[in-house]
Amino acid sequence: MNNLKEWQKQAVTLSNTQIMNTTQIAEIVGVPRTTCRDFLKRYYTALAEERVADMYDESSFVVKTEENKEAHDNSRILFISDLHFPYHHPNTFEFLQMLKDRYNPTRVIGLGDELDKHALSFHDSDPDLMSAGDELRASLPFIKRLYEMFPKMDIVDSNHGSMVWRKAKHHGIPRHYIKSYNEVLQVGDGWKWHNDLVVTLPDGQQVYVHHGKTKDALKVSQSMGMSFVCGHFHEDFSIKYWANPNGLFFAMNSGCLIDDKSYAFAYNNTNLNRPIIGTSLIIDGVPVLEAMPL
Repeated sequence: MNNLKEWQKQAVTLSNTQIMNTTQIAEIVGVPRTTCRDFLKRYYTALAEERVADMYDESSFVVKTEENKEAHDNSRILFISDLHFPYHHPNTFEFLQMLKDRYNPTRVIGLGDELDKHALSFHDSDPDLMSAGDELRASLPFIKRLYEMFPKMDIVDSNHGSMVWRKAKHHGIPRHYIKSYNEVLQVGDGWKWHNDLVVTLPDGQQVYVHHGKTKDALKVSQSMGMSFVCGHFHEDFSIKYWANPNGLFFAMNSGCLIDDKSYAFAYNNTNLNRPIIGTSLIIDGVPVLEAMPL
């Protein structure tokens, strides 16, 4: 709370009473309703991820970029595409170890859906699969193994990975009542979650990283005016280039690391296109796709 302005501190205090709505709070602290609403939304999102102090600049109240907060060596980035623990491909760890040995990554970024959380889905879940509690217990040993392999990783929020937050919001449970990702997964501070990332490569080129806004990654890249990397779309494993007078840019879809034979992905049986098992990297500014040898 030390980095917040007086009206922001007052707004937080009033909102914690859970008696007043945003309009009433805005009137008391003397700011427009939309300003108050947007602040509280961003504040509690940051609080849930235990990074309020790092996210806000006291003078301007502007969200800081990832690059401003911490320097990274982005010369050899390994992206880990959708794992969907515990329904991941049985050769996932051997594949990731091979990539680690071959490329010696200087940074690792998870593209989301690290857990599947099938039983928590808004869609019908398969009664022959595990319950939500059993899924988590089954996933934790794999998370531990991944954490031991990559103790430092930035991970972007995702539809499956963030299912608990989505369910909580749907049922009116404030984020303040929910444990952090690190607590639930029993990992250290080396794993950090982000809504999205903008990373700067050694050549100065910027790359936007998101779990998956739309299947047309090229359109996202062009809209952002920079290169783009995403996961989410299991059957898309591609690199597309475009250029303008300012430079050459790429859009990369990274496939996935799922076990397509699992009941968790039975919904995909009607799809003619099959998931592509693999992941992606950026090596010295060049996008690379690595398919798992099957």
